[in-house]
Amino acid sequence: MNRSLTALAATAVLAALAPLTLHAQGVAYVSSEKDHTLTVIDLKTQAVTGTVATCKRPRHLQKSADGKQLLVACTDSHQADVIDLATRKSVRKVALGEDPEAFDLSPDGKTLFVTNEEDAAVSFIDLASGKKRAEVKVGQEPEGVKVTADGKTLYVTSEVANLVHQIDVATAKVTRNIPVGKRPRRFALTPDGAQLWVTNELDASVSIIDTKKGEVLDTVRFEVKGARADDITPVGLAMSKDGSRAFVTLGRANHVAFVDVKTRKTTDLVLVGKRAWGLALDGAEKMLYVVNGLSDDLTIVDVAAAKALKTVKVGRVPYGVVVVE
Repeated sequence: MNRSLTALAATAVLAALAPLTLHAQGVAYVSSEKDHTLTVIDLKTQAVTGTVATCKRPRHLQKSADGKQLLVACTDSHQADVIDLATRKSVRKVALGEDPEAFDLSPDGKTLFVTNEEDAAVSFIDLASGKKRAEVKVGQEPEGVKVTADGKTLYVTSEVANLVHQIDVATAKVTRNIPVGKRPRRFALTPDGAQLWVTNELDASVSIIDTKKGEVLDTVRFEVKGARADDITPVGLAMSKDGSRAFVTLGRANHVAFVDVKTRKTTDLVLVGKRAWGLALDGAEKMLYVVNGLSDDLTIVDVAAAKALKTVKVGRVPYGVVVVE
């Protein structure tokens, strides 16, 4: 076979394989506040394959440190449901206190840091025993919670006080209160830990905190053509592995924003469903999965093309999404 024919054959093979590389292998779990279930979506076929029953009003969900279990915060049950990913069955429940909003896991996977909205507190819970080790009082209506990669520092948002609380994990004491925008919600840390990004739901913005100085160094503001400023309500936030891009759901503006971390500028706006809320990237960061709370669906976004590919119907009032590959 001559070189030109060899090249043509190789091109044909690559073309045939290209569509197959578009989809990740694995599943996505989407929490449904009204159905008390998790909807399971096959990442390859991009179709719903079933549901997993869980406790009442499941919201935030996160994989365990070893990746073998899924932890689900159920606000109305005041507990976490621990689900074995191999069997998709609940194996135990862990009490989280009143109205658990969200949680994060310590890097060693031993401690749950849980925000309790009604108590204006964050609880430190030993995952193995289910016992509360400490409680730290913070501002009213805490939600977002994020622990640093070294496990030494915890950050918590107060939606009412418009503050980010910096907490020393060893002493369980607030060490700094950092003013941000109105109604701060969720966090993402850059891979080097130098910047903490926080969405401000009622300020159409993201505050960028210098973690060494403990102060806001810049603010990213969002605009969507045809949308009023008060309809731009950022909540969900994800950071690429290399720290070059951030992805922000804009709530009632029904878009997800792609932000260049270095320039702090929005590079793309992708139209998704109604009230874009939670989001997650697949492992290869080729696909972005966006949960839409008011249209009861999930939008699959091609990251490279910055384009919505498909909408998948899920449970009523979907809240969060986790990808398991």
